[in-house]
Amino acid sequence: MKLSELIKNIMIEEKINFKDVDVEGISYNSKTIRPSELFVCLKGEVSDGHDYAKMAVENGACAIVAEKKLDDIDVPQIIVKSTRHQIADFASAFYNYPSKNLTLIGVTGTNGKTTVTHLIQRIVEDARPDNECALIGTLGYKLSAADSYHDAKHTTPQAPELQKTLDMINKKGIGYVAMEVSSHALEQNRVGGCDFDGAVFTNLTQDHLDYHITMNNYFEAKAILFKNLKKGGFAVINNDDSYAQRFKDVIPDGVKVYTYGIKNSADITACDIDFSIHGAKFNCKIGNEVFPVNLQMNGMFSVYNALAALAAGIAMGFDAKICIKALEETKSVDGRFEIVSKKPLVIVDYAHTPDGLENVLKAARELTPKDSNLICMFGCGGDRDATKRPKMGKIADEAADIVVVTSDNPRTEDPQLIISDILAGIKSVNTQKVYVEPDRRTAISMLKNIAKENDVVVLAGKGHEDYQILKDKTIHFDDREEARKVFC
Repeated sequence: MKLSELIKNIMIEEKINFKDVDVEGISYNSKTIRPSELFVCLKGEVSDGHDYAKMAVENGACAIVAEKKLDDIDVPQIIVKSTRHQIADFASAFYNYPSKNLTLIGVTGTNGKTTVTHLIQRIVEDARPDNECALIGTLGYKLSAADSYHDAKHTTPQAPELQKTLDMINKKGIGYVAMEVSSHALEQNRVGGCDFDGAVFTNLTQDHLDYHITMNNYFEAKAILFKNLKKGGFAVINNDDSYAQRFKDVIPDGVKVYTYGIKNSADITACDIDFSIHGAKFNCKIGNEVFPVNLQMNGMFSVYNALAALAAGIAMGFDAKICIKALEETKSVDGRFEIVSKKPLVIVDYAHTPDGLENVLKAARELTPKDSNLICMFGCGGDRDATKRPKMGKIADEAADIVVVTSDNPRTEDPQLIISDILAGIKSVNTQKVYVEPDRRTAISMLKNIAKENDVVVLAGKGHEDYQILKDKTIHFDDREEARKVFC
């Protein structure tokens, strides 16, 4: 693509040394850039891409996108107001706006995004057997339900990778995409240029306040997805969430709204809910019709996730019975209330927020025999919102019979200081109630002597992750593998 064609619909401040060069890709990494690619100078928390522009040119960059004129650069410079927000404009233009040819469904919220996108993928493929539904999210991307995961680095990839993936999906003839959309991606405009046909809101509770600072900022970031829905699209809203009305208020005219819930009146509701080790059963009311649902997934949060995906399926015009059958045939997503042992019952879950931990412990309590213990092992991530640590300690202390506090991904922080923050929320001083072991592998091994055969053990925080981020390195670590070594 010629540079002039690439920038013709992009707001630019100035062109310097302009030549109509051929552009063969978009990059923001000066080390991995390939010849004839456009280099975008991104400002990060630690480094500034403007400092690496010269290196990018030496490595083959055909032109530079920057926020200021750079000296000693002899290739064309395109000056823009914000490289962080406009890199999506360049990426989507380079790949010719691939999402316009796709039915793109964005799912956002604090918890449940991964499960809901997987459920939507299954619903679409059951309802439209002539087509496939790709998935993009925390676990990577999949081109269909039958495909294996491909690494995507972030919940929502940076714009060049995202647009390249959407372009590849489009060229393969896949018609649908279910995508997790994080608050970071929305605030940083990583999904700029994406043409969303529908958006799903799961819930909004405390998370990422190290980045967003306030809950209002967090909401405003999430709301971007709904503000930009096109006329004729749809929005699915959790009517039981305290932010439901605020999301409804930002949805543009011409977008159809579907609500779901359990406590409040909604278009799609669940009642007569029952939990067992085999999953959740409930009756689902859609309009005047009632459908029995038998999920293989467990917990009240799974019921909400199923309702969200069902609402999206109905919004896309699919038959309710086909959608429900798809939900019933879907097993739990990796690391989401995943059972790895039955005696004791050991559950691995990604819960890493106060709300997430509370919900998974409530679900686990439903499965805990009357005279047995619910045991919770968890930690909190380093270099992240520290205010949630004592809150999670308090939740674990109140919801579980035994608590084992350990490390999650400590990153550059001292694990013991993170644990001290967690312990500040725990009132119990009973040494038989609260155990502390900074080494996560040792903590899981300790559970062998703590848990009895009929107890329920929840390993929370890391879920599907197969690594642990320490101060000076990242090591292989998988809660599921470690638990199987101990209990299986």
